[in-house]
Amino acid sequence: LTPLGRVPNSKKFKVVGLFDSGMYEYDASMIYVSLSSAQEFLGLGNKVTGLEVKVKDVYKADELARKIQKILGYPYWTKDWKAMNRNLFSALKLEKITMFVILTMIILVGALNIISTLIMLVMEKTKEVAILRAMGASARSIMAIFVFQGLFVGVLGTVIGLFSGLGLCELLAKYKFIKLPSDVYYISTLPVKVQWGDVAIVTIAAIAISFFATLYPSWYASRVNPVEALRYE
Repeated sequence: LTPLGRVPNSKKFKVVGLFDSGMYEYDASMIYVSLSSAQEFLGLGNKVTGLEVKVKDVYKADELARKIQKILGYPYWTKDWKAMNRNLFSALKLEKITMFVILTMIILVGALNIISTLIMLVMEKTKEVAILRAMGASARSIMAIFVFQGLFVGVLGTVIGLFSGLGLCELLAKYKFIKLPSDVYYISTLPVKVQWGDVAIVTIAAIAISFFATLYPSWYASRVNPVEALRYE
């Protein structure tokens, strides 16, 4: 004790190594010393302040924590890794929702591009469509032509985007060339994990939106009146 109050314990330790977990929150605040040195420094004697339990299935850690808490009872308490990092997981969840909204907007923009491209194509090919109708082509066959055209563009773009994205993810996972400020994002590199379920959903959604985007221009093309279209030709 001093006239100004209690002074924190201090002791010099020899640094024998450095480690980088990739998580700023741990790297900035955690050190490892021997158990005996920590007990001596904190004046604990032979006691410890806590124990860490390693589980086989990390996703069942909360369930195991409740069981241990029930067995030990008061004044002991347990805290699993999900509870300890709740704020981080909330931020990641919000970021995932934001990315989903952004990707949805990108897909919708792509769908609008398909619609506008097909409408321009219909306007440019009005004469050809009218000739086909005059030769006996049905409205359904005309519609099928433009549906196939739009769907081909959508599927081609989806396939190119799919393989490009998977290739980029593989490069990011292997070389980690995108660095992040760890004091802001808690991590020093951009983590990459391909969720095949999400990949399938996005791929199917992109193709489905491409298909629906072709319906109006295709219907418009099938409604071309050959008499009106060829009147001034």
